[in-house]
Amino acid sequence: MAPQFPDHFSAAAPAYARFRPTYPGALFTWLATISPGHSCAWDCATGSGQAAGPLAQRFKTVIASDASLGQLRMMGRRPVHRLAALAEVAPIRAATVDLVTIAQALHWFDLPRFYADVRRCLVPGGILAVWTYARCLIRPEIDTLLQEFHDGTLAGCWPPERALVESG
Repeated sequence: MAPQFPDHFSAAAPAYARFRPTYPGALFTWLATISPGHSCAWDCATGSGQAAGPLAQRFKTVIASDASLGQLRMMGRRPVHRLAALAEVAPIRAATVDLVTIAQALHWFDLPRFYADVRRCLVPGGILAVWTYARCLIRPEIDTLLQEFHDGTLAGCWPPERALVESG
């Protein structure tokens, strides 16, 4: 697999699989309703498969791709096709995918190359669905402390790619 990517995840794959949150079933039901078909979904940068599993309940085939072999190994027994590949050059046939999902990972991609590959893979009218996390709000006095911790104590600890997430 070339070129290489900055693998921030393989070493922490067990913890990532254990602690990464899941997503509401209603999200996947809605995505299935707006998809032009239910033949194939591609969960790009699947991590340990938190989105791939629910997609497999709604699509005939789910391709779960990730550049991190460590992440793919942590997927367990999900009924999906695992694919070790960079997001920008996935070996997926053209015009075969109804839905592409990216859960909390778009900021790691070379966006122009990725979008071009998505256009190549999607069927006419196919859907690209991307989501990310935001910091949770608890109470103003706690939120202020968390903001100070994030922006002060942890300043400089985040990879530069995280700026896309922080900007929304």
